[in-house]
Amino acid sequence: MRTVAQLADSVGGLTGKRVLVRSDLNVPLDGARITDDGRIRASVTTIADLRGRGAKVVVMAHLGRPKGEPEDRYSLAPAARRLGELLSAEVSLATDTVGESATAAVDAMSDGDVVVVENVRFNPGETSKDDAERGAFADQLAALGDVFVSDGFGVVHRKQASVYDIAHRLPNAAGGLVLGEIDVLRRLTEDPDRPYVVVLGGSKVSDKLGVIESLLTKADTLLIGGGMVFTFLKAQGHEVGASLLEEDQLDAVRGYLAQADDAGVEIVLPTDVVVASELKEDTPATVVAADSMPADQIGLDIGPESARQFTDVLAGAHTVFWNGPMGVFEMAEFAAGTRAVAQALTEIDGLSVVGGGDSASAVRKLGFGDDQFGHISTGGGASLEYLEGKTLPGIDVLTP
Repeated sequence: MRTVAQLADSVGGLTGKRVLVRSDLNVPLDGARITDDGRIRASVTTIADLRGRGAKVVVMAHLGRPKGEPEDRYSLAPAARRLGELLSAEVSLATDTVGESATAAVDAMSDGDVVVVENVRFNPGETSKDDAERGAFADQLAALGDVFVSDGFGVVHRKQASVYDIAHRLPNAAGGLVLGEIDVLRRLTEDPDRPYVVVLGGSKVSDKLGVIESLLTKADTLLIGGGMVFTFLKAQGHEVGASLLEEDQLDAVRGYLAQADDAGVEIVLPTDVVVASELKEDTPATVVAADSMPADQIGLDIGPESARQFTDVLAGAHTVFWNGPMGVFEMAEFAAGTRAVAQALTEIDGLSVVGGGDSASAVRKLGFGDDQFGHISTGGGASLEYLEGKTLPGIDVLTP
């Protein structure tokens, strides 16, 4: 992949050039209020670099999952405002993606200006499975720019018009954010410093089947928490009460447990869990042994004994990858396990990687700073697919 500097050299500099940047501004909102601006902050460095080179920066991004047509709740307006604040510059928002507003906004740009075009997923061609429909939308996007910079790591695992098809149409490069993400992931997959510990949580085993299988050949220890742990406990024959359970994954999980045993990889499951009768604020919570959960209770966090055990394992690690919270961290009663893992990662003597998504949101919500970790990824799904060994279309398409 070319860097921005190499792209600039190949086209005679970027001054006056319209640079289409695929950023990831897909931030969580509470109404119009951004609750975690991490992805916007991560996007600033590349955009600022391009401004410094005299480029006219046209930012493409998505927010949420609109169904191919405009929806006010998914407008990029809050993200564009925050981007302007972080850049200490005026950032204009076009009210469409490739229509009259976008064209007029781009035509009016001066060197160093930044325009955000409206949510690319308001157009059905962005996510279409039909190559021709997706390509037609990519043609419209490409008409707004002279070169393309891919800097939205959270979408590089998607074969979408603003991520993949546009790179076939314009001279291209990877932005600094994408290059940094790939560098960290390579450190996790190519001769990592050992002991190498992976912490997996979140709700579903099915979301992480591929990465579990891959990591069984790479990691020394896997710590399993979150909702997915109850499928592991059930696979061992334990009662899991009313907890989240994927019955159709029990055989797969039994296979992973056996494979780990054969490979000498330790899979550590909680020995105690925090349970409640329902998932609701202020619901009374109790701690029970993981192998004797009451039939009418829901497991909502790893217990204090398990948190100490996980922390002890992490204390000896030199490389850690963490994806998925240990419990329902949004509620104080069920946040202790996630907090304990986050705190342990801040104390790692080596590389600690928070694998994006809910894990990134959790550490910020719980009061940790980004600089307390070796790396916080902006792309949970993309990180997992890379670790699985999958080809990421948005990376594969970029010019070598």
